[in-house]
Amino acid sequence: MLTAQQIEKLDWKKVDNLMPVIVQHAVSGMVLMMGYMNQKALNATLDSGKVTFFSRTKQRLWTKGESSGHFLNLVDIYPDCDNDTLLALVNPIGSTCHTGTESCFAPAQTEWGFLYQLEQLLASRKNAPPASSYTARLYASGTKRIAQKVGEEGIETALAATVNDREELTSEAADLIYHLLVLLQDQDLDLSCIIRQLQKRHTAKE
Repeated sequence: MLTAQQIEKLDWKKVDNLMPVIVQHAVSGMVLMMGYMNQKALNATLDSGKVTFFSRTKQRLWTKGESSGHFLNLVDIYPDCDNDTLLALVNPIGSTCHTGTESCFAPAQTEWGFLYQLEQLLASRKNAPPASSYTARLYASGTKRIAQKVGEEGIETALAATVNDREELTSEAADLIYHLLVLLQDQDLDLSCIIRQLQKRHTAKE
């Protein structure tokens, strides 16, 4: 989070005592929106943990989600190298855009962002009727069957690599990742848990 020293260095003079704020999903990396903060809005954001802007139209502080309930819960916030723009990492509740889309820049999406969306879709199928989809049937079959599928797909992925079949390797790797995501959801885990573990190992080696 911003330190007192970083806040003191912020340059508010370039845009009439306002600062552009880029809002990015803390997990998927998707850019959600852009707004402006004045110093009071920044203080309100840091105090409440909910992203608050200065509305140039209404000429007042505006907490994103104050009417819709679609808040942007602050994870962290960083200044850029010139101290005249902020990057807010958030966990959004609901859609960010007033049009109902996840991002105000939709349909722009990163490849990693799709992986996050896939994970959310798999989570939504966890308690769905088994007849509704393959994923729902897989959950209904139980942990042992899901784990077995991960093992099978892992072997098939390895075999595809041993014969240097890139197309088959790509296909089998996709199957492996899909089934691994289902297994993680079955165990109430997600990719964020894996990423944090990898980061911990990387940091330990430095």
